[in-house]
Amino acid sequence: MPGHLRKVAGVTIRRSALLVLAAVICVALSGCGRQSESTDVPVTESKPPAPAGRPGWITSYEQGQQEAQAGNKLMLVDFTGSDWCGWCKLLDQEVFSQPEFKEYASKNLVLVEVDFPKRKRLPDEMKTRNMQLAYRYQVQGFPTIVLVNGDGQKVGELGYVAGGPAAFIAQLEKIRKG
Repeated sequence: MPGHLRKVAGVTIRRSALLVLAAVICVALSGCGRQSESTDVPVTESKPPAPAGRPGWITSYEQGQQEAQAGNKLMLVDFTGSDWCGWCKLLDQEVFSQPEFKEYASKNLVLVEVDFPKRKRLPDEMKTRNMQLAYRYQVQGFPTIVLVNGDGQKVGELGYVAGGPAAFIAQLEKIRKG
């Protein structure tokens, strides 16, 4: 097997994909790169509450897929680092929070947030599910916007698009009309 390929759990993977996956796992699960946190906070056994997504967005991929199938819509899956990624915050501010995008999305999309925060805690199940989705759709940076049909098949991908909601919607329409 060539040096740039590795076999993991019976699947051949490029070494670069393994490095990206390891970095994403490090950031998402262990807080790699965070400043040290205070240790005098009591540790509890209870699970943290599931974080609420942005208004109009859901955090369950499965629910999004069901809604996309029922409404014959595409899912817009936003892979984000909501509390640390500058481009993610800019995309949210310039596009996702604007009335023009919200109106377009309500008619054409199911909005799903897949978050990789550094400061807010996610339940372990959500962290694991988010990692699986990032691996499935080969996410290598943030923000990554994946458009998925109701069957879970990727139909397109975007990142940050300058120009506000009109420019972003134009890119979505190119993908939708394929």
